[in-house]
Amino acid sequence: MSILRIRPATEADREAIWGIFQAVVAAGDTYAFPEDIARDDALKAWMGSGIRTFVAEDDSGIVGTYTVNPNQQGRGDHVANCAYMVAPEAQGGGVGHAMVEQSLEDARALGYRAVQFDFVVSTNEPAIQLYRDFGFEIVGTLPGAFRHPDHGEVDVYVMYRRLK
Repeated sequence: MSILRIRPATEADREAIWGIFQAVVAAGDTYAFPEDIARDDALKAWMGSGIRTFVAEDDSGIVGTYTVNPNQQGRGDHVANCAYMVAPEAQGGGVGHAMVEQSLEDARALGYRAVQFDFVVSTNEPAIQLYRDFGFEIVGTLPGAFRHPDHGEVDVYVMYRRLK
């Protein structure tokens, strides 16, 4: 078993991040991005100006990526928002767990007082359980806010956790 390393993303990581982004979004079951999003638009959304982007890599290469950013501007900038993507071939192997754990440490180090996930698809049970394992709570439900390719309109959760 290879060791997972998490580090800030660099320009050299763009192709690997695009590959993960494209695969995750094309599945259509976890993110609201259009399935046919253009490469440049995807990379701008994930790695654009002011976005802190990280990658998780093992001996096989980059297997995951996440972002940590203010959820809002101004008076809401003390709450972080994080987003995670794991390469399909690495899902279920602990990459997501490691990235959530590290992102919470990153958020604390950056001075955030809480983390909020604005758009967690209710059918994404592995993610919901993972976030709950880290102390996140569902604080809101957006009824039918996501068009799932298999289940039709499903709810979306807002999840929140204070950092101590």
